[in-house]
Amino acid sequence: MTLLLSTLGIYGVMSFGISLRVREIGVRIALGADPRHVRGMLMREGATLVAIGIAFGLAGAFALSRVLESLLVGVGVLDVATFVAAPCLLAAVAMTACWLPAREATRIAPAIAFRVE
Repeated sequence: MTLLLSTLGIYGVMSFGISLRVREIGVRIALGADPRHVRGMLMREGATLVAIGIAFGLAGAFALSRVLESLLVGVGVLDVATFVAAPCLLAAVAMTACWLPAREATRIAPAIAFRVE
């Protein structure tokens, strides 16, 4: 359940962040930027945020694993499958959440993007 809520939250935040920049994307495309380059820029920015979030999340998980081990029965200190699968899934969701709205934003005509707000 936690993983589902995390994926929905990440998708919502990343999509909302890009949807706020539709006007900026329209200006870039109107000035001659290639839509592929604009999508690439948005993906790089999203990947940076994802990497920072995963780094902090893993650091916190490692730090709290000793506490959780004492509270929960059958949970090891380093459950490798969990420490690998969860960040990979969340990174995939976050990158998809960046790509879908970026793709839609770069398909909008610049004149329509200016009228969004």
